[in-house]
Order: sequence, then structure tokens, then C-alpha cells
Amino acid sequence: MLSRSAQGLYWMGRYLERAEHLCRLLRLQTEALVDRPVEEIYFGWKRIYGSMRRQPPLGVIELDSDEYTLADSYTLADDLTFERANPDSVWSCFALGRENARQMRNCISAEMWTHLNLAYLRIQQLDIQKIWRVSPENFYSETAAEIDTFAGVAEATMYRDEGWEFLQLGRVIERSQLLIALLLFQLDVEKEVEEDSDPDWTTLLRAYHAFEAYNRKYSVEVQSGQVLDLLVTDPLIPRSLSRTLDMMAANLASLGDGSDERSGGEAQRLGGRLGALVHYDWPDAEDHRGLLKRVREHCRELHGLVTSAYFEYAIEDFPVR
Repeated sequence: MLSRSAQGLYWMGRYLERAEHLCRLLRLQTEALVDRPVEEIYFGWKRIYGSMRRQPPLGVIELDSDEYTLADSYTLADDLTFERANPDSVWSCFALGRENARQMRNCISAEMWTHLNLAYLRIQQLDIQKIWRVSPENFYSETAAEIDTFAGVAEATMYRDEGWEFLQLGRVIERSQLLIALLLFQLDVEKEVEEDSDPDWTTLLRAYHAFEAYNRKYSVEVQSGQVLDLLVTDPLIPRSLSRTLDMMAANLASLGDGSDERSGGEAQRLGGRLGALVHYDWPDAEDHRGLLKRVREHCRELHGLVTSAYFEYAIEDFPVR
């Protein structure tokens, strides 16, 4: 496969995964505006911005202010949803994912392009005023569902060549980094205040569709350590870290060494090492926060190796005859 095509599919997977992740968080956040305490709403915005490492837009009351109001939620939601200048907004990620799909139409199925393009055109006709006037949580729920449906259409119709592996590899690398960022921010906040916050951990369970699984495995009482173990180690949770890393290793094994054998081999070995950190080191680790940071750094390193092995490898000079 051409490196340009591989890179386009890889980034399409990353952008759409990022948009879907943000939609899930924003759906829960806007639902909380109805009846949750101000402190919980405030922390929800702080966690989203903190995990994204983005500063809130200028003109908004500082998140640490006691005068935090509902009007700020409107402005923050606009910044995270429709702000063109924000490269991580839902609109930007959806537009970039769709543009990569447009350029790689020869590598994806017609059904994939049709579904993604229709979803993109729907978003183009909306803004924060329109969705806020009716039901913002429905917009985020529908947008996340459209991305999930796109993934299902890809599963049912896309040819299982290298393009499929690059699309899935982009999704799982992005997914692992997003989950780790959320968990690290939650752990850092609790380290500062030295107390557990059950509602905040419950929100994480709901964001990852793991609340019912937690109740079955543990109890209705939410404890931070158990939530952390579930989201990191349970292979039956669709978006758990262990399941995501296992999928990543499988994608890398299917792709082989690529054009840069050294970087490709290192990428495969690093993928296996990441899985080992979660499967074997996590149960006995005393510093789970430090281990998550190691996994995060390895994921960033893996992205660089994938880029070197498959997208931006050096072209060897062939002798002129």
C-alpha cells in the first residue's frame, strides 16, 4: 500500500476516534447541567480541558472561580464542539476525518464514504445555538452513534487488506492515549485533595459503558481503585486499556515490519511490551499512576515508530546504470 494511503487511513481512524470520545464526554457533561451540583459540573469541564491539555477560551470565568455559571457551560461547549480554531473540537476532528476519507476513497468502501459524508453534512448545518436550544445531549449522542455506525459499516464492508489494519491501528492508538489522559487527570486531582470522588469515577464508568459491568463484578458502591482496575485490566470492557493494547499488538503483527524494518520491528516489540505492562506488571505495581505514565510515553513513542516504518521512511538510493 502507498505510504500516503496508509497515513490517510491511520489518521482518519485517529480523528474519528477523538471526535467520538469527546462526544461521549460532552453528552454526560451536558446531561449533568440539569440537576447536578455546581461543583460536579465545574469538575467535569475541568477534567475535559485538563485531559486535552487545552486552556478554556478567553472571556470565560476561570474554572477555579466561585462564580461559575451555566453560561460558561454554553461557551465551553461551543469551544469544544464547533470552534474551527480548536484542532481537537468535534467539528474539526470530524472534518479532518472526512477529508482523509475523501482522499482515500479508493481504499474504503462506498458505504463507508456515504455514511461519513452524510454525517458530516448534518454537522455542517448546525451550531451551538441550534443544538443548545433543543437538546445538546441528543446532538452528542447522535454524533457518537454515527461514528460508531461508521465503524460498524467499516467492519461489514471494508476489504481486509493493509488499509483495514492502518484504520484500526489509528483508532486504538488514539483510544489508549485518550483513556490514559483521563485516568491520569483523575488520579492527579485526587492526589491533591486526598479524597475519593464517587460521582467523578461513576462518570468515567458511564463514559466507557462499564457501569453495569462494574456493578456485576463489584457492587453498587463505587471505589476508585476498583474502577481503575476495571478500566485498565478487564479484557471484556470494549474500550479498556488491556483490550485496546491487545488490539494494537495484533494490528502491528498483521502489518509486519514495513519499509523500515528497524522501526517496524521496534514498533512490534514495543506493542508487545505495552500489553505486558498491563497484563503482568499492573497487578503487583504499587505506583499505578507512574505505570500509566510509562504506558503513555510508550504510546507516543509507538506513534513515532509507526510513522517511521510505514509513512515517512527513507528512500534508498539505487545505483544508476
